[in-house]
Order: sequence, then C-alpha cells, then structure tokens
Amino acid sequence: MIAGILIAVAVVGGVGLLIGLFLGAAGIRFRVETDPREEAVLALLPGNNCGGCGFAGCSGLAAAIAKGEAAVNACPVGGEATGKRIAAVMGVEAQAGTRKTAFVACQGTCDKAGVDYEYYGIEDCRMLSFVQNGGAKSCSHGCLGFGSCVKVCPFDAIHVVDGVAVVDKEACKACGKCVAACPKGLISLIPYDTPYAVACSSTDKGPVTMKACQAGCIGCMLCKKNCPSGAVQVENFCAHIDPETCTACGQCFEKCPKKVIVKHGNI
Repeated sequence: MIAGILIAVAVVGGVGLLIGLFLGAAGIRFRVETDPREEAVLALLPGNNCGGCGFAGCSGLAAAIAKGEAAVNACPVGGEATGKRIAAVMGVEAQAGTRKTAFVACQGTCDKAGVDYEYYGIEDCRMLSFVQNGGAKSCSHGCLGFGSCVKVCPFDAIHVVDGVAVVDKEACKACGKCVAACPKGLISLIPYDTPYAVACSSTDKGPVTMKACQAGCIGCMLCKKNCPSGAVQVENFCAHIDPETCTACGQCFEKCPKKVIVKHGNI
C-alpha cells in the first residue's frame, strides 16, 4: 500500500520535473528580446491607458516609440514634459507639440433650446438615436445632455451643465474618448489656445434654427464678411473658424448676432 503511494508520488513528481524543465528550456529558446528603451519609456508614461495616443494603452505606445513607429511626444496626457523625458531616453530631440482640448459645439441650454416632448427612459445619449427625432430637443443637432461623454472621461474634465456638456480645458488631456462617445459629433479636439470657436453644429437653415434654439448659428455670413484674415467660412448654414488663419482680432465675435462665436483661448 505504502509502496504504491510512494511510486505514485515519484511518478507525479517526475512528470512535474520534466514539464518544468521543458517549459524552462522553451522559455529560453523562444524568448522574445525586449528593447530596454521600451521599459524605460513605459516607466515615464502616466499609466492612464486612455488610448488617446491611438495605441492599445501605455504599453502599446511604449513599444511603438521604441520601434520608431510613434513620436516621443505622442502621449496627450503626459504632454510636453513627458515628451522631453522620453526624447532623452530615445536620444532624439522632442518636437514642439500643440496642446489640444475637447470643445463642445453647442450652447443649447435648457433656457435656450426648445423641447418637443418629455423623454422618460435610459439617460444615455447613445440610446436616443432610437427615439423620435433623435431626442426631445427641437434641434436635432444639439447636445442631448445625458452625459455619455461624462461617463467615459477618465479625467473628470467634462460635465453636463444646464443640459449641455461643458469641458474644463485645464483638466482635459485630449484623450478623445468624449469625441468618440458623442453620437451627435458635437465634440472635437481643438488647439488649447484657439482664440475663438463656433459653439454650434446645426446645419439647418436660419429660420429653422431660430425656431429650435436661441443660441444657434443662422448662417447670416456676418462673421465671414467682417473677418479681415479670411479665417471664417460658412458651410451648410454654420460658421467654421480656421485656428491657423485666425488672428484673434475678435471681429467675428463682436459681429455675431446670436453670440454663437465664443472666446476659447486666454485672450
């Protein structure tokens, strides 16, 4: 009886030893060499794994930087400071990057935007694409106000205020998650120091927009006519400002009758 037990123990132990030796040898034989710079870069990244860089988390970005497939300042969360430290590890010079922040192109607050009916249901903007007119607000282009963007923001940088999402540009890291979450496509990443921005996305004609919202662009062209640098264009009855061309003269801001153009940069 005891002999049988000892034999069984010896057999199991021997099999375990053989498997261990085989796995150890296989690990050495098929080991994938890791660039030590990859580990150094990963240690410098913030570890948020937000995906704002376009890679699968910080480890994916670190691997891409080590292979020369991504810029050293590709991390939007770490910013310029992290980019410089990574550049030192990689032995290259960090190029100057443009800080960006999310911007919500809507001002249709509860007192300005019309409402066609009362909505009772799941409070998620993405679900409202299945209801009448894509939501209760009269403007089918405006912010739905149920905070799908708020729920995905890892930095607590966006909140719904009076029915419209508002971005805290100081807290925003431009990871882009709110951009992807907004079913209306109202949120975009723009340069942090953009002087003026158009806070409307409506492509309806002026009379239709005015019935739906008091703070909508009516495509009157006054902003375009008064811009001395040609930075303002009006397409599909909605104004757009080219931040590269804008000289921050403020004429579009002053002339807009609906106050759709808002100050964004520190001007």
